[in-house]
Amino acid sequence: MLRRERRALTPLTLLVLAAACLTGCGGPARDGYAAAGAVAPGPERRAGDNVAPRTPVEFQQLAGSPSSTTSTSASTPGPQGPADSARSGATTTPPGTTPPGTAEPPQPPPVATPPAPGAGTPAPKPGTTPPATPAKLTLSPPTRTPAAERWCENVTVAFTNTGTTPTRSGTASFATHIIGALGIDWATITTTQPLPAPIPGGTTKTQTYTVCVEPWRVPLGMHIETRTATATWT
Repeated sequence: MLRRERRALTPLTLLVLAAACLTGCGGPARDGYAAAGAVAPGPERRAGDNVAPRTPVEFQQLAGSPSSTTSTSASTPGPQGPADSARSGATTTPPGTTPPGTAEPPQPPPVATPPAPGAGTPAPKPGTTPPATPAKLTLSPPTRTPAAERWCENVTVAFTNTGTTPTRSGTASFATHIIGALGIDWATITTTQPLPAPIPGGTTKTQTYTVCVEPWRVPLGMHIETRTATATWT
């Protein structure tokens, strides 16, 4: 009979102990409040186990205490400190760095910049004189005007020295064609005249020559045409 009463009173005793522990076992109680909420069943809560309640714990006002209500959820996690991060195995990566074991994204190939025009030719140093180049003449096409005799004509030629060295002397050669009355080119006669030397480098000189052939080569009704001019110089 005694054993049955003890067995029947055991669950009731556990409930009383659990209620007393909720109000006084977990540390100093909040002034004027008592914890109220579901208690974990017997198999899930044993003596000495620290099992968090599954439902929020609500503090209710006791009689005669100031008016205030606070609801705290046991399932809301607090701020995680460095020690908690170390225990949970979480790692942090500084901004702008690649985590270990992660492949970096491929970088675009460098774009080649074409050199500026004239970049391969070194500019002369300031205060230096460029090296001298030999004299070189270029001639303009001859310009013809009639002369007093039919076997002569006035020929104007421009001589340009593209070098830096002046021409000291030289000869201009003229190819004069003898044209018949019907336009037939009967012959070409070459005559020479002196150059208008000296011609400094980088300058142009224009000279007008009177070019003539033998009178007997140009009978009445025929004329001459000086079509080309060349030059030799030293």
